[in-house]
Amino acid sequence: MSNLIDTAAPTETALIVQPVFSMQVRKHSNYDERDLDHQMEEAVGLVRAIQIDVAGLEKANINKINAGRFFGSGTIDRIRSMVDEFEPNVVFVNHNLSPVQQRNLEKDWGTKVIDRTGLILEIFGARAQTKEGRLQVELAQLEYQKSRLVKAWSHLERQRGSTSFVGGPGESQLELDKRIIGERINQIKKELLKVRKTRDLARQSRERVPFPIIAIVGYTNAGKSTLFNCLTGANVFAEDLPFATLDPTMRQLVLPSGKECILSDTVGFITDLPTHLVESFRATLEQVQHADVILHVRDATQPDFETHKKDVLSILSDLGVKVESDPRLFEVVNKMDICPEGRIDSIERAIQFGEKIIGVSAITGQGIESLLVMIDEFLSRHASVLNYKIPAREGRAMSWLYENASVKGRHDEDNHVIFSVSIDGAQRNRFESQFGFVPEEFEPKQEEAV
Repeated sequence: MSNLIDTAAPTETALIVQPVFSMQVRKHSNYDERDLDHQMEEAVGLVRAIQIDVAGLEKANINKINAGRFFGSGTIDRIRSMVDEFEPNVVFVNHNLSPVQQRNLEKDWGTKVIDRTGLILEIFGARAQTKEGRLQVELAQLEYQKSRLVKAWSHLERQRGSTSFVGGPGESQLELDKRIIGERINQIKKELLKVRKTRDLARQSRERVPFPIIAIVGYTNAGKSTLFNCLTGANVFAEDLPFATLDPTMRQLVLPSGKECILSDTVGFITDLPTHLVESFRATLEQVQHADVILHVRDATQPDFETHKKDVLSILSDLGVKVESDPRLFEVVNKMDICPEGRIDSIERAIQFGEKIIGVSAITGQGIESLLVMIDEFLSRHASVLNYKIPAREGRAMSWLYENASVKGRHDEDNHVIFSVSIDGAQRNRFESQFGFVPEEFEPKQEEAV
């Protein structure tokens, strides 16, 4: 029986088909065993993320994948009767389809069919706000469409007259469409190259006055933007929707020691995130590669808690992060205030014995102070104790040290003050480039308590 969802006067509707693979298919195809209810809930969320109502949700058992149609004949007939009954605008298959499978299913069901990759691209297209984001989405969409120009429509078989002086059959509509898409792809890549050069210049400018960068990553809908807002007091769009945030957002964050950082919120990851989509968004995600700290936000409430971690680490690995040994990577288990009873004990044990894992609630503020202290201590791990001799008139320099370093000692003399401070490399570079002082090679007298 299909699980029909009650919808009120939809303008556009979708029928969702959720494949349910047999053990043999999963083993042969290396599919991870995931919670079926969560998969269906995620599918509904993906459809509603682009303002389409759900007309029905149908499970489809698959004992063998049909190369031409993906589903068996019985499932195809059953879905066709549902299409006739509910007349959806689109059938969403929550799995990736080949171009041939998609085209054949559209013929069988007499309606538009979209697979998981296609729907994710639609969502990204609706979410992109910046010029770079829109270019990256268009590039991914064109790469996706290029593989699907397989004479899906009769006009693609028509020949167009040759414009060359050499005789020939001319150029078919299919070839013309492919050429137009190819030209646009090349044009977008050139435009993205200019955007990336501008980004590199901005990053080099930040490195001259270095602020540590903290990047937030995680499975979509894990609460990354809510955590971002909690840490910075910003008002970034945070909604219970997949990919609520697409374009990266950066804000200043002040740690307990007074150290200033840049916090960056990135696009959420998801199961089967299309490879060409990851490649298209590499420029956006490169912020992760250059970050000083990477916060992997995990949703404590999800039944696929561990498989989501695997999905995120796989994409991070594709981006060049050595997930097994990278010291920058921290786990932030979010939504601990509503964590299921059966899981909270195991998470708390992992937190107790793990040096780089912490439980928080971005809604209630639980664990946020501990998270900030953990980041602060990590960024200060390479701090050196240095001595600076500062003229008494340089009040700004002395104030800067109190705000951005840990002052261990101070000795006032007639015309200058000798400071002994614990300061990390990034803050040292900022201080010395801004005020022009260099460390002194002597121990100041510890006459005054700080």
